[in-house]
Amino acid sequence: MGALPFESVEELQAVLGRHAYLADRGLATAVWLSLALNKPLLLEGEAGVGKTEVAKVLSALLDRSLVRLQCYEGIDASQALYEWDYSRQLIAVRAAQLGEHEADLFGPDFLVERPLLAAIRAGSRAVLLIDELDRADDEFEAFLLEVLSEFAVTIPEIGRVAAEQPPAVIITSNRTRELHDALKRRCLYHWIDHPSIDREVQIVRVRAPEVPEVLARQVARAVARLRAMDVAKRPGVAETIDWSQALAFLGAEQLEPDAASATLGALLKDHEDLELVRAKLDEVLESE
Repeated sequence: MGALPFESVEELQAVLGRHAYLADRGLATAVWLSLALNKPLLLEGEAGVGKTEVAKVLSALLDRSLVRLQCYEGIDASQALYEWDYSRQLIAVRAAQLGEHEADLFGPDFLVERPLLAAIRAGSRAVLLIDELDRADDEFEAFLLEVLSEFAVTIPEIGRVAAEQPPAVIITSNRTRELHDALKRRCLYHWIDHPSIDREVQIVRVRAPEVPEVLARQVARAVARLRAMDVAKRPGVAETIDWSQALAFLGAEQLEPDAASATLGALLKDHEDLELVRAKLDEVLESE
């Protein structure tokens, strides 16, 4: 069991709020249990709903370092775990040939930590964010499963490196592919959906207090209508905040058609989506 600086889900939820992250009770419960049970937390949901931000906020409120492993197609174990500094090794070899002191070419001085090894060494002093795991391939997911099971790795030239206590682990997925059951079984799971209009207004007001409340509510309603349309990429909360800030920066106090059309690039990042929404702007901006 992990030692927590807060005694209940409600206290954690309040602390998250003070760090400008408005988590609902389900998410706060999942995070609390993940920390208490020392189990990785797998967060799935569409892009922009706040999955990555959970790890960032946790590192701040727990006063731990954030170690981020950004996954991508083709990532392999060496890029995630460790590599040898070949250029420094070459310099050391040349120095030895010139009669200078010899160095252990495969000793700690030449080891380059990548995120997983850094997290193992930091242990309970870190929050490990494994971001967008669905972008990596099956082989990397299988390798990751091994690391997460023990939080230890054997480096042939150095020996076994193990965490005394595991770091907090947040894994995110945009669900571009299905993750394997073996990994899911080792994690707690929570799906983060787009927030309700009221919650999205609260989030905008917390993250961008310069946005008038009337404007924030009109933007949240418009974004909710837009998400129901046949767009290629539904905007997340981050885009809602960006759009609200862009409108407020231009001096808008309400959501007017001209300003909305001119600033849609802060909300939508796909040409076809922009054309679709501009053609249906009246429907998006319709008043109640």
